[in-house]
Amino acid sequence: MRNGEPRAVTLVAGAADLISRGGLNAASIREVAKHAEAPLGSTYHYFPEGKQQLATEAVRYAGGAVARILRKELQAGPVAGLRAFLDLWCGIVVASEFHAGCPVLAVSVEEPPADEIPPAVTAAAEAFEEWERLLAQALRAHGADSERAPELAALIVASVEGAIAMCRAKRSMDPLDQVARQLEAIISGALGRPA
Repeated sequence: MRNGEPRAVTLVAGAADLISRGGLNAASIREVAKHAEAPLGSTYHYFPEGKQQLATEAVRYAGGAVARILRKELQAGPVAGLRAFLDLWCGIVVASEFHAGCPVLAVSVEEPPADEIPPAVTAAAEAFEEWERLLAQALRAHGADSERAPELAALIVASVEGAIAMCRAKRSMDPLDQVARQLEAIISGALGRPA
């Protein structure tokens, strides 16, 4: 991909949105071009390797966007970072009327071709690892046990991602609200502060 070119970025953002709504299998090159309101030919121009290349870039785009938010908000502490993480997904799920979730999760749960790990799935794993790393760093910096911080970070990411899926299925934000309360209490306890 020619990074930074407006049409390429539009296609990547469109692919991320489309994947967040229907998963990777529903995001054909033709559908992505239509969704992004871009000529089909430009899709192949920017992504000559096709759907897998575009999907991988879309996952990296979404993962990077979340990481930037976490980096910024975690400066105020792990609870502030958690709230920003939750607010981001709440906004996406509600704005889409429960049709969109996390494209990183969507790519992760689809069945890959036999004996093959697609690059988009590898990019999803990298995104999850980056979010966990950022959360673990913030937890350690604010007083959490150094060995426990990575496990707590994994719990946060897994809980939020699972809650997003539950919200979409139930057409309710209750699962995310419930997870938010419990995670805040767990984080406060790990930092030695009252919930």
